[in-house]
Amino acid sequence: MPPKFIFEMSNVSRRYGDKEVLRDISLSFYYGAKIGVVGENGSGKSTLLRIMAGIDTDIHGDAKLAPKMKLRYVAQEPQLELDKTIRENLLAAIKPTLDMVERFNKISELLAEPLSDNEMNKLLEEMAILQDKIDVCDGWQTDRLIDLISDALVLPPDDTPVGRLSGGERRRVALCVALLEKPDMLLLDEPTNHLDAETVQWLETALREYHGTVIIVTHDRYFLDNITKWILELDKGRGLPFEGNYSSWLKQKAELLRVTEKKETQRQRILARELEWINTSVRARNVKNQSRINAYEKIANQSVDDRNGDVLIQIPSGQRLGDKVLSFKEVSKAYGDNVLLDRCSFNLPPNAIVGVIGPNGIGKTTLFRMVTDQEKPDSGKIEIGPTVSIGYVDQHRDALNGDRTIFEEITDGKDSIDVGGVSIASRAYVARFNFRGTQQQKKVSQCSGGERNRLHLAKMLRRGGNLLLLDEPTNDLDVDTMRVLEQAIIDFQG
Repeated sequence: MPPKFIFEMSNVSRRYGDKEVLRDISLSFYYGAKIGVVGENGSGKSTLLRIMAGIDTDIHGDAKLAPKMKLRYVAQEPQLELDKTIRENLLAAIKPTLDMVERFNKISELLAEPLSDNEMNKLLEEMAILQDKIDVCDGWQTDRLIDLISDALVLPPDDTPVGRLSGGERRRVALCVALLEKPDMLLLDEPTNHLDAETVQWLETALREYHGTVIIVTHDRYFLDNITKWILELDKGRGLPFEGNYSSWLKQKAELLRVTEKKETQRQRILARELEWINTSVRARNVKNQSRINAYEKIANQSVDDRNGDVLIQIPSGQRLGDKVLSFKEVSKAYGDNVLLDRCSFNLPPNAIVGVIGPNGIGKTTLFRMVTDQEKPDSGKIEIGPTVSIGYVDQHRDALNGDRTIFEEITDGKDSIDVGGVSIASRAYVARFNFRGTQQQKKVSQCSGGERNRLHLAKMLRRGGNLLLLDEPTNDLDVDTMRVLEQAIIDFQG
């Protein structure tokens, strides 16, 4: 029988230099709970998962998994056996089950040989125990299960070496490994990145029905809404649990903010009244009134949570678009036998917002790369209007320089920069993407996945353009930044 609590944290704190990312967190996680972790980029979501996985041990306090429980962590950049094939990595995940099946079959062979009654009884007893264990983990269907999950997650051919896979493909392999292993606790960091809509829907169902505890960090609001029964918010180092899914958390959070605003308004009203009394009343100088002055100072010094500044993404547009923007005429593109585009024709009108959808590997990124002349079509013609200026935000952040600071990476260290033809103060532009104060001096190598995406957006969007190509722009973004980006796209004049 599983324990009531599968994982417990007691007074856990974690610092990075002078910044306290997690502060005095004490939580108990129910067995079988489905939990979403939310918070701004850099609030410690991935750090929390690494601590729970036992990877980050530089903490104060205690974090422990219940005895005899198994845990699997799928990171944004998962660790796999790069020199082995996909199939070999998947088989390694279920090796204990395969070993039991192999032993069961070996016993079957031994039973066909001459045995004493005592030997026979021992083997039959061991065989019965093995059968029960194999039945519980569905071990008789391992090949079918591997094929089922591999197909659902759209894995490349299983004889492909993992070292040749893209980052997104490795994530999907790691997710497949975790689901095959069937641990008691699954920790998933941005599991929907690089998954198409159909695969995300399959994963939702698999996680909803999962027997153990699932803790998810994701930017996908609908994914959270459809799976979770608890939300853990990380806010200024604190861990705040809310019962319910993402929509329920939004309602509870809105009510908390309303109460907080009301209390702050009352505090300001009291301060104004007391300050007027102190400034105008001679009696305030009387020692007998010192208690009232002390009360004023106590109210004035009450800590009100520092609000993080609002993210402000304003996409600079280029010159006015003409009537002709982009057209494909009988365009074809293939990689060997894999046909991506077959005599594709379309016209993109001015000021349109167009979504490019399709399963993984269908050619969405290739289409963008052909528009930006990074790849050539096999046949056909791509025409771009004479007034078009392209701004392309790709899904890869490998080009970011880890040795530079956030400020240097976005602005090249200049005091003012050109943003869409307009000169603005560099620090003001960087602050629009919620990099404020000393955070602008943070090394790129120390940034979280969401911070790297915001940095990448800030760097690419400053170039402007009137035709914007966005390839997976929301990957790893926190929900607030994603909402702002959505509105910026709607308001974009291009």
